[in-house]
Amino acid sequence: MIRYKKLGYAVLCVTDLEKSTDFYTNIVGMQFVERIGETVFLRSSYDHHNLILEQAPEAGLKRVAFELEKASQFDDVFNYLQEKGLNPRELSAKEAQELAQGRTLRFKDPNLGVTYEMYVEMMQMGLPYQPPNGLEIECLLHVVYETNMFDEVYDFLVNTLNMAVSDIQGREMAWAWLRVWPNPYHHSFAITKGPENKLNHIAYKVKTIDDIGKQVNVLKNNDVEILMGPGRHHPSGSVFLYYADPDGITLEYSQGMEEFPEENPREPRRLEPSLATLDEWGGQPAEGFGKHGKIIVDDEEVVPL
Repeated sequence: MIRYKKLGYAVLCVTDLEKSTDFYTNIVGMQFVERIGETVFLRSSYDHHNLILEQAPEAGLKRVAFELEKASQFDDVFNYLQEKGLNPRELSAKEAQELAQGRTLRFKDPNLGVTYEMYVEMMQMGLPYQPPNGLEIECLLHVVYETNMFDEVYDFLVNTLNMAVSDIQGREMAWAWLRVWPNPYHHSFAITKGPENKLNHIAYKVKTIDDIGKQVNVLKNNDVEILMGPGRHHPSGSVFLYYADPDGITLEYSQGMEEFPEENPREPRRLEPSLATLDEWGGQPAEGFGKHGKIIVDDEEVVPL
């Protein structure tokens, strides 16, 4: 059984690395760590990185990485994924060192083709995370897919990758919010039905409600379009703010998400498919919300850089 410590980082392909690096540091609030070739490492914690940006011809999501709860679990997880027919590959020592990580494995999502990574022992930085713009991010909180293979993706994430269901939506399930058990946050993944397979958005948890309010003014002062919010999601109870990065990928700031105990958590709820479920405060998403975010399927991805 897979036990997760957390959703660790994501890899985004961007079309202008310099512009996106500036945006993710000075607007989003990530701290620059280093650049190696056409790859930039950013952090929002003591971890060496919580986001990687890669220069590419088109923008989108390339990889999602999870930290396992304990290093001692690595071999068991590798063998489990092999038994499930996912053909995991352990990175070489050199590849893992380039990522500032311990043992690391990768495999493909059999439905969407995105690369998943599981790792242990990421290098911890000597000084605490220092947000360049004064807005404090605490962690990468969740990734959301839109998919025309909803049932297959749901089955894979829940029954193969051992994610726990927090809530679902609709008579015929069209949304699902999933947590990387036993991590407590209401969801580290969510999926929704749509006409194509794509990234809907990624979210970062901020420290206080003030960070949401301050970010509204940061976005306005820098002519960055607010795609939705501030508002409050009914499923997780969190206050949110959505906006777009330079490639149009939707980002979210989230604060106040429900947390689940490992033992005896509440049962998942079936929620109404309505705008009130999306935002208790009555907001509606702008046209660009969740529109840009290709899933980058890279069959040749055998090295991290």
